[in-house]
This record gives sequence, C-alpha cells and structure tokens, in this order.
Amino acid sequence: MAALSVKVGIIGGSGLDDPDILEGRSEKYVDTPFGKPSDALILGKIKNVDCVLLARHGRQHTISPTNVNFRANIWALKMEGCSHILVTTACGSLREEIQPGDIVLIDQFIDRTTKREQTFYDGAHCLAGVCHIPMAEPFCSKTREVIEEGARKLGIKCHTKGTVITIEGPRFSSKAESNMFRLWGADVINMTTVPEVVLAKEAGICYASVAMATDYDCWKEHEEAVSVDRVLKTLKENANKATSIFLTAIPQIAAMDWSDALQSTKKMVEMSVMLPKH
Repeated sequence: MAALSVKVGIIGGSGLDDPDILEGRSEKYVDTPFGKPSDALILGKIKNVDCVLLARHGRQHTISPTNVNFRANIWALKMEGCSHILVTTACGSLREEIQPGDIVLIDQFIDRTTKREQTFYDGAHCLAGVCHIPMAEPFCSKTREVIEEGARKLGIKCHTKGTVITIEGPRFSSKAESNMFRLWGADVINMTTVPEVVLAKEAGICYASVAMATDYDCWKEHEEAVSVDRVLKTLKENANKATSIFLTAIPQIAAMDWSDALQSTKKMVEMSVMLPKH
C-alpha cells in the first residue's frame, strides 16, 4: 500500500498563531455542517509540506474559549485533508518544576468544561449513530515523539508528558480550585484542549499539543497570580520556541509513513459508532 500523503493542520492558540511560518500563503473561507470555523484557513507550506493554519480564537482574538466552534474547526481541517493536527496552547503550571516559559507535551486530560459539544455524532448533522470514542490515549504518541525529538535537537527544555485540566473559563481559577486540581494530579491548566482533542480523535486525525506554561495559575505562594498581562508577556518571550519546534518536526512527520497509524485510528472510530436500529 502506498504511503498516505501528509498534510498538517496547525491550530494556533493565544499569541501563537503567526501566519508568517507558512510560505506561499493563501486564505480560504469555508463553511461546515457545524457552522463556520474561527477564521479563514491559511493554506501554505512549511519546508515543502502542505499545511493549513487556523487561529483558534480568530486572528483578532475575539472568540472566548467557550464560544470557539471546535467542531467547525476540526471538521474544516478534516475537509482540507489534514492527516495531522499540531496545536499550541497557553497554560498555567500546577507544578513547581514546570516553570513559566517551559514547553509541555501533554498526554492526558481532565475535563472540567460544561458547555461544549464534544461529538460530531449528535443526531442532528451529517453523521448517523452515536460514537463512544475510547479516550485512554487522547493524543497521538507517534506524533508526540517526533515533536519531542525536535525540541531535543533544538535544545528547548521540554516536559515529555503531563496532564492538562481544561476548565470552562473565561475566568481563571480560584485558589481553592487551583489547589484541588493539583491534588487531582493535573500538571497544567488551560481552557481549550477539551473538546478539541476529542473531536480530532473522532475525525480520525493524529493530534498533538505543544503547551506553553505562562504562569503558576494562583496556587503558588509568593508568586504573582495569573493575569492577562503576565500570560501575554511570557508568550511574547517564548512564542518562537513553539514555532521552531513545528518547523523542525513538520518535515520529519512528512518523511514518515503514517498509513498504519491513520488506518488504526479510522478503524477505532468505525468500531466506536453504534448505528440506529432499523
């Protein structure tokens, strides 16, 4: 069987959605059965690899985490033929050893969202049945390994795994919540991983996330509590890390054979759908 061609979707989070990383850019506005995505898709290439960039919160950062149309975003990238989705996300650190500016390649999540559609199979759109997608391993481990290798080559400090807790937002946590999440075993906290990672798995796409710690949330004594200013300052200083990692990892991903990984993901989705009885 011929190797499947790789096309990489990139979803940029707050302060990490610079289109300049793409060569030969063009914009494409699309619609999906689930509505419009956050913004135009920016099509282009990174070192000769086809890529599609999407700003998660819109290019002017006008969409709050709760109102991001995650289903439209993932569906739009699926319609464009993306085999992979690499994303960036700002996060708060819940661990002493994860310092502001550090990169975390998250491998697990805890979901504390309350208002978000988490499946394409809702009985109202284009897909029949109910999908009970397994979520033991939410992120693509093979893609994470390539990203980890890229970070190592570049000498960028990188935590190779971590559990993210995704809260509804847009507010930050209370101190009691921050401490509780630490007790639960979460390493970092953000507002967007869920349902993005879940929908990518339902769509049969290899998904990996580069999380950038910007602050210590509010649990840490004698440390300035999280604020928008603080987050943006750290992102500005460190955004080039995520960009460098992607520029290194994407050609590597394109050089590999993903037929088996994508085939098994597709099979998992098929096995997870319970079709209506006639």
